[in-house]
Amino acid sequence: MILLIVSYFVIPGIREFVHEAYYVLLSDDRAEIRAWVSQLGFWGPLFIIVTMVVQIFLFFMPSPVLMVISVLAYGPIWGTLLAIASVLIASIVGYIAGRIIGEEALYKLIGKSKKEKLESYVAQYGLWVVVISRLSPAFSNDAVSLVAGMVKLKFRKFILATLAGITPLAILIGWFGESNERLQTGLIWISIIGVAFLVGYILFDRRRRAKNRTEG
Repeated sequence: MILLIVSYFVIPGIREFVHEAYYVLLSDDRAEIRAWVSQLGFWGPLFIIVTMVVQIFLFFMPSPVLMVISVLAYGPIWGTLLAIASVLIASIVGYIAGRIIGEEALYKLIGKSKKEKLESYVAQYGLWVVVISRLSPAFSNDAVSLVAGMVKLKFRKFILATLAGITPLAILIGWFGESNERLQTGLIWISIIGVAFLVGYILFDRRRRAKNRTEG
């Protein structure tokens, strides 16, 4: 990661490549996006995976955007599989980083307030917070990887929850990726459903705990 950042500032060619990628990939021109990624050839999938990992720490491009780019460049089947693999790899890197870098570094990366809220939710509802954060674009699924590692959520549980959440989202993007209107509508609805489910589960769990304390 440090090597990539240093290369950006030291090597003009890499800096120009990053600027070009940033403006093309965030444009609304789907044909240009598809052509730009396709011309990378063998390095295209690796570029998407590396970009997915980098954005965990730099937050310059939401992961659902990269998933859409993957589908545009490689089609609904291979693009969807690449999107799932990219998120999974990035999530593992984020989890490991969360175990290593410590609280102060997390404060600087995601902010103290967000870190403390996520830490509380992951500690209490670990499995479901990870699933919903992956499923719903309304949540920061990058930050949750870092926090899950920091609170030492079991790795196997974290990976299964990540797959359970990201797979439906990737399939949705793969299915509707060719239509902006349908994709936006689908993402809005899946965000609403995900948020409603998580809020409902939290309220149910709090009521259950309060009832147990009363009976105890």
